[in-house]
Amino acid sequence: MSTLAASADLGSLLRQWRSSRRWSQLDLSLEAGISTRHLSYVETGKSQPSRELIERLAEALHMPLRERNRLLRAAGYADHYTETPIDAPELQRIQRAVEFILAQQEPYPAFVLNRYWDILQTNRAAQRVNGFLLAGRASPHRNMLHHVFDPQDLRSVLVNWDEVAGDLLQHLRQAVSARPGDARARTLLDEMLAAPGVPTAWRHPTQDTGPLPLLTTCFAHDGVSLRFFSSITVFATPRDVTLDELRIESCFPLDEATADFCRALADAD
Repeated sequence: MSTLAASADLGSLLRQWRSSRRWSQLDLSLEAGISTRHLSYVETGKSQPSRELIERLAEALHMPLRERNRLLRAAGYADHYTETPIDAPELQRIQRAVEFILAQQEPYPAFVLNRYWDILQTNRAAQRVNGFLLAGRASPHRNMLHHVFDPQDLRSVLVNWDEVAGDLLQHLRQAVSARPGDARARTLLDEMLAAPGVPTAWRHPTQDTGPLPLLTTCFAHDGVSLRFFSSITVFATPRDVTLDELRIESCFPLDEATADFCRALADAD
């Protein structure tokens, strides 16, 4: 990439991220500890920023590690953060920690997700509960959003679908806003909005309070009602793109009937 092209791409990225944060050049310059003129020169390509300055700007903008690498490449530098497959030997200890969390969550469901809600791994409880809810049918998806929005999947047994789907859309919209230029996140949003039965009003975002602080999922199948709430586990201060994007969703029963049913499924397994 030529210096001119790199500078143009860098300036565009910085402006996109400032816009997503609703920051002016003054806001970002104060946060990063540089002059507004210097930042303006960087954005217009009049000044070639150092690697250290790029990292300061990325930190000030609270950019995910993947996007920090992208900003570095736009400035003509090599990636700073590695992206290691979760099953690579280097992450063996992390994988063991993940497996421990999944096992400890039994007999209640737990899922390992990436930033696009792709399901990377589950515990046995998640498989048992999903198997019951889908009457033994295998889900056609490996993505949590598609599970919820597809009428042929968990949506068919999700009693409070409007609440859950609406909340997930808010999270997805926040992800799109927080990661400008992420084509896949935007594609996911378009796919969910185009799903059958999605209210027309949902296609037009409104000023609201954002996602709920505690979301419950209520299922009903074959005369059985199951009610869960979830917690999310992430790795603190990751230095690898994979770990930065990894999260573990653990589901907990909201009532004793749900807890008893999950234990009975485990006993019968």
